[in-house]
Amino acid sequence: MLRSINPATGEEIARYDALDASSLEDRLARADRAYRRHRATPFAERSAKMRRAADLLDARAHALGALAVAEMGKPLAQAEAEIRKCATACRFYADEAERLMAPELAVTDAARSYAVYEPLGPILAVMPWNFPFWQAFRFIAPTLMAGNVGLLKHASNVSGCSLAIEALLREAGFDGDEFQSLLVGSDAVAGIIADRRVAGATVTGSEGAGRAVGAAAGAALKPSVLELGGSDAFLVLADADVERAAEVAVTSRTQNNGQSCIAAKRFIIERPVLEAFTRAFAGRMEALRLGDPMAPGTDVGPLAREDLRAEIHGQVERAVAEGARLLMGGRVPEGRGFYYPPTVLADVREGTVAFDEEIFGPVASIIVADDADDAVRLANASRFGLGGAVFTRDAAKGERVALALECGMAFVNGLVKSDPHLPFGGVKDSGYGRELAAHGLHAFTNAKTVWIEG
Repeated sequence: MLRSINPATGEEIARYDALDASSLEDRLARADRAYRRHRATPFAERSAKMRRAADLLDARAHALGALAVAEMGKPLAQAEAEIRKCATACRFYADEAERLMAPELAVTDAARSYAVYEPLGPILAVMPWNFPFWQAFRFIAPTLMAGNVGLLKHASNVSGCSLAIEALLREAGFDGDEFQSLLVGSDAVAGIIADRRVAGATVTGSEGAGRAVGAAAGAALKPSVLELGGSDAFLVLADADVERAAEVAVTSRTQNNGQSCIAAKRFIIERPVLEAFTRAFAGRMEALRLGDPMAPGTDVGPLAREDLRAEIHGQVERAVAEGARLLMGGRVPEGRGFYYPPTVLADVREGTVAFDEEIFGPVASIIVADDADDAVRLANASRFGLGGAVFTRDAAKGERVALALECGMAFVNGLVKSDPHLPFGGVKDSGYGRELAAHGLHAFTNAKTVWIEG
């Protein structure tokens, strides 16, 4: 039994029966048959369906956004923006997939030689609750456009969103087997990956989930993409526009109620601007409105689950015990819902929980750096390597620093974000492989060499 709980109230929204073994077998058989059909469809046909999906997403941004709010608690305006971003990704792949999948000619000793990208089959996506539509569509759009079919094992607390995605794609013209929502628990994932009909797996989630999916895929000799946790560094150099940096820092740390893998979490500040940045940042954090995610003007809603709030609060308490200074927040509010206030920790040092662990909520760690080189050293002193940002008035210096960061995505004077035009993913314990751009389209394809003489 899968349950959806409204995090703003703690009340149950719905219950869903998990698929039994017979139903799951039927779904996998249908996916296998659908792949044989779908891979043969021309790009024009796939593109027309994907554009229809984009139109439906735009038309239903409010309703679908409200569903996301009910199941995981983000502010409504952010949820609606998430739905529209899904539409953007659908249109990108509808427009670009044929070009990006075109054969690549090579000059060899053959009369003609080239590489061609061919789909692999049904692909399993194990997705989290924090962006219940965007995480799914950044898998769905390239996977279906590449000629594969999709199987979505979504987080159990957003089962309503998962079923809504399936229904929308069916309405867009994809038959009911080309994309399927699998309502199963985590205990079913390894068996699905091992099934001979499933060609690969992708996961966005925790390190534990990534290790489990990666191990299962490796044992089955199947490709996998892992997009895991992050403790992104946000560097503010001595010559930065401090007010601008503080503004972006607040957005980065609190978007999606702080529950984002690419949210800035470690704020590494050069000593000359430490006081000014801390004052500006903490002031903006304190001004945020914590409250009902459906209410206009709410900046930060509840965390998705009660156990997640308990874990974050425990990390904050440990950080303070290890010497961090609590500037604001850090207390569990009374009343209904799983709310946690924007929280700022200062004097954070290496080797402590607020430096070493990912805190998946609106909690910021401020760390002092002696100079730009020390800031880079501190940024790289992490087992994570997803995103990173650097703020400076010298764009050339910012680019040099960005290139020195050990991460998959580095931004200069801007918010780290995902964009269909650019590859998305990390290094180290943040995972491997890439989503989005051409990389996401090719992730689950066979790059076949063709060599012709005579």
